[in-house]
Formats: sequence, structure tokens, C-alpha cells
Amino acid sequence: MSNITLADITGVETMFGTREVPWYGLGTQVQEAVTSEEALHLAGLDWTVRQEEIVYNGEPTGYFMNIRSSDNKVLGVVGRRYKPVQNVDAFSFMDALIGRGVKYESAGSLNSGKRIWLLAKLEDTDIVGDIIEPYLCLVNSHDGFGSLKVVMTPVRVACQNALNLALETAKRMWSVRHTSSIEARLHEAQRTLSLSSQYMTAFKKESNELLQIKVAPKTFDMLSEKLFPITADMTPRKEESQLLLRDQLKHTWNMDDLGNIRGTGWGFLNAVSDMATHRKSMRKTDNYQENLFINVLDAPTLLDQAHALIKSL
Repeated sequence: MSNITLADITGVETMFGTREVPWYGLGTQVQEAVTSEEALHLAGLDWTVRQEEIVYNGEPTGYFMNIRSSDNKVLGVVGRRYKPVQNVDAFSFMDALIGRGVKYESAGSLNSGKRIWLLAKLEDTDIVGDIIEPYLCLVNSHDGFGSLKVVMTPVRVACQNALNLALETAKRMWSVRHTSSIEARLHEAQRTLSLSSQYMTAFKKESNELLQIKVAPKTFDMLSEKLFPITADMTPRKEESQLLLRDQLKHTWNMDDLGNIRGTGWGFLNAVSDMATHRKSMRKTDNYQENLFINVLDAPTLLDQAHALIKSL
């Protein structure tokens, strides 16, 4: 396996992590969370992006190549207004956002450097008897697709499920386009993300409400069928896929790590989250693991759909 790289398997180019390193146990493991300066080096992100204008027939086009300093790799083609956010500035931004001295548990590069992330852990909280670890994750792109995002992601320790609920009463994501200075937007971001505690308060309230909703076996079957419906116009292959998803959900519903929350709306949501966070693709593509990672951060649509179904009971 010596000729197979991390990127070949997962789409992850470089990374470090504490605890068990994700993505098949590959990457650079460290014993404890580190500062932004250390994280930048350990994750292999100590490179910059320069811009060179594309010239056609001797004339400037108004389009620019984003080029990585470490190997002159072109990461993307962007317009005149696009301003790259350097990796070091993204890390410094995160420091300023949540306080100097914050420790980073993971950071890395996806899709050959086109996207980078860093993950900072906040203080644990108890939600309906479970330990929930709140994380802030910054994701930045260098290919011209996607804005710089900072996302609040609560993780249930018992099963490592990401529970990114879209709550009406609290915001969990902030983003800024690459056409403006992140320094100029720092105050706005700090104001928004200072409400992270408000998000966790709303999250705890919602969890307790879902815990009171009883989900009997027949109710589970009904929710599963609504979440993965089968209609008359579906192809046999699509119908088979929906049935398989129902089976996967039933498997996560019956797993031991649900414990006392099985049989409740909160347990059902965790079972769906388990699918969204950990499920294996029926057709793996080269960037499957990257897409799963970003989908978890962006809050899977499936989780929102399940939340709405439970609330309608």
C-alpha cells in the first residue's frame, strides 16, 4: 500500500488530527490539540496562494489563476473581484473570532488544496444526559467555488453523530464571499458567533422537546416511509435504493448507542444523523469522503427533513 496516498483514497490531501485520525486512520496524529501556528504546519497548510492574470492573444482577460506557492499548482480560475484568503489569515481569523489560545483538534486540505478546514472544540455540554461536544469549523476554498464559512457543529460523543439542526431561534453558520476583506467583516462575525451559546441553549431546549415525543415501532415505520418514500413513477433501481435506506435507518435505530433515547423523537433524529454522518455510499466516487465531510458541516437536508417529520407528529 506504499504507493497509495491519502488523496487517492479519500480526497484528503494533507491533515492532522487528535484522538483517532479520521479518514481510514491516515494522516498525522498528534497527542493533544494545538495552537493555530502549530496546526498550520502539522496540517501541511503553510503555503500561500498568488494570482496571475490569464492572457489570451496578448490581451488580459480579466480572469486570474489561483496558484499554490508550494508546487505552482493551479487551484482555480476566478474573476477580477475575487480576493484569496490565505491559510495563515484564515487561522488568525479563527483565533480572533473565538479567542487567542483556542486549541485546534483537526485541520487539513481537501481536493488537492482547493479547500481547507480547521476544527476547534468548545466546552462540552450535557444534553438530555448525553455529553455533546460543540465544535466550530472553518472551511475556506481556493478554487472560486464557495465562500469562507464558520459552522457550529454539535457532536454526540456516544456515537460521534453530527447534529447540525437548523433552528429558527438561533444561527449556526456564518459566511463571507471572497470579494471582501475578512478583517472588515470580523466584527460582524464575532457578533454573530458570540451567539454560539444561544444556539446551544436553543439546541438543548429542542432536544428536550424531541425527547418527549414517543416513537413506537409503527410510528418509526411511518416516519421511515415518509423520509424515504416510494412512488409509482420510480424506477426499480430507485425503489431498491429507497428500501435499502430504510433498512440502514432501521439498523441505526436498533444500535446500542441510542440507549435510553430509543423510542423517542430525539432518538429517531440521532438514528438519522448516524446515517448522514457515517453511512457508506452505494457508489463510491473519488471525492466521496470529501463530499460527506462537507455535507455533514452544511447540515444534511435529510436531518432537517427528519426534524420536520418528528415535529409534525
